Amino acid sequence: MKIGAMNHPCRNPADEIRRFADMGLDFIDLTLEPPQAGWWQCNLQQIKAALAETGMGVVGHTAYYLPIAHPFEEVRRGAIDGFRHCIEIFAELGAKAMNIHPDAHAPMHDRSFVISQNLKSLTEIMKAAEGTGVSVMVENLPRNFNSAAQLAELLDPLPQLGLHLDIGHTELMVKTSTADEILERFGSRLMHAHLHDNKGGDADLHLPLGAGVIDIPRHLAVLKKSGYDGTITLEVFTPDTSYLKYSAKRLRAMWDEA
Repeated sequence: MKIGAMNHPCRNPADEIRRFADMGLDFIDLTLEPPQAGWWQCNLQQIKAALAETGMGVVGHTAYYLPIAHPFEEVRRGAIDGFRHCIEIFAELGAKAMNIHPDAHAPMHDRSFVISQNLKSLTEIMKAAEGTGVSVMVENLPRNFNSAAQLAELLDPLPQLGLHLDIGHTELMVKTSTADEILERFGSRLMHAHLHDNKGGDADLHLPLGAGVIDIPRHLAVLKKSGYDGTITLEVFTPDTSYLKYSAKRLRAMWDEA
């Protein structure tokens, strides 16, 4: 199991790589988002140098707000173009996977339209990724894409689409965590995981491990039992980096104990 963290979009990605390496992390979950880390803003030579210098790996992350289900076709196509650029960068950096957040924002349209738009966009993005070495995976999101049945609407029609499981999200806007049912149905397609704590409800707090109410040891035991031994990103968003360091230490210990 490898532990990583996500760069802050307001900071230089190369600096973030070195910061995470100094903390003993294994990889950067590189999100290509503005204001300073958009695909058009990144200095690839600086990023490559930082990766080579530190030996860090890289997982591809994209902005959660790209409108792949947008009813205006020209807007949807613009989002697809953005993903194509991201694929090019991730391929050059050696990333093996890139995540996509499904989109549910299509006012006055029913779910069948939302699903068809997502499938159309995902198909185009996966086509663009062919031959690049970058696989595409979809992340579970609270409310609309957070159960096995909801994710099946995307994963069943697209057998080459991977799963990116955000364990923190599986605890939001639900009576009980949906992680087990998602893993039971789609565990064989799991490519990457996100981990952070929260307090349930609808607030995606991205807390340090142990600061919320999630039974993290149990989730890790289920994850490990499923045969997963890949990358886990700690999405711990606090100004004080000591909380990220602590979370990494606790994650290693809990994984070993699971």
